[in-house]
Formats: sequence, C-alpha cells, structure tokens
Amino acid sequence: MKKLSLPIRFGLVTSAILVAYFLVLAMFGKHTNPAFSFVNAIITGLGVYEAIRLSKLENPTEFSYSMGFKTGIITGFVATLIFTIFFLFYATEINLEFLPELLQTINGGFNADIGIIAFVVAIMGLATSVVSALTVMQLFKNTRNIPQ
Repeated sequence: MKKLSLPIRFGLVTSAILVAYFLVLAMFGKHTNPAFSFVNAIITGLGVYEAIRLSKLENPTEFSYSMGFKTGIITGFVATLIFTIFFLFYATEINLEFLPELLQTINGGFNADIGIIAFVVAIMGLATSVVSALTVMQLFKNTRNIPQ
C-alpha cells in the first residue's frame, strides 16, 4: 500500500489543480474553448513529473524504469478519473448550458450524449498520462551508457 500512496496523493493534487483551472476558465467564460485544454496536458505532466521525481528520491537504489512508469501512470489515471467525474458533475448538475455551448464551439452544433463527451475527456486524460509518463521517464531512467 505504501507504494501506491505516493501516486494516489499526487493524482489527487493534480486533479485538484485541473478542477481549479477549469473553474477559473469558467469564471471568465473560456471553458468552452478547447484550445485552453492544452494547459491540462502541462498540469498533468507536472504532476507526473513530481510523482516520479519524489519516487526516485525516496527509493534511489530500488528505482527502475517500470517503477517510475507505473508511478506516473497511476498518478495520471487517478487525476483523470477524478477530473472526469467532476466534468460529468459540472455538465449535468452545475451548468446545464455548458455542453451545448461546448459542442457549438467545437463543431458547429453536433449533438452528442454526455456519456460520449465524458468518454472523450477520459481518453484524452489517459493518453496524456501515458505520454507524460513516457516522456518524464526519459529524464529519470538509469542509463547504461559507458563513460569514456
């Protein structure tokens, strides 16, 4: 359980930052612009980076590529799961006009079910998590290069 506490903790913090960023965008009416979702990738990447960095600092001798990758994936997946649940709650309970506005902005009024939109949000978050974990692990992997 100790090995899972770090990525879950960082996943919770990352999701809280994602939710706060979304709400700040909502305050200014920019939450329906998909261009601002690129910042979500940066937030997720920073959360994954910090989780892997701390994991390596806590266990420098036991740290391996698979351990770091697993830490990054769990961090990203926890953040994505919580943000997707918040997104569903926001779209169905808090702002009922959000989904039609979002769909109008994206593609001119295409009708889609909330389940499809939530699925897309989850897949985007999971893909971002995998790419972030793979990218960050390039910084923290143990090299086998022979010094010359």
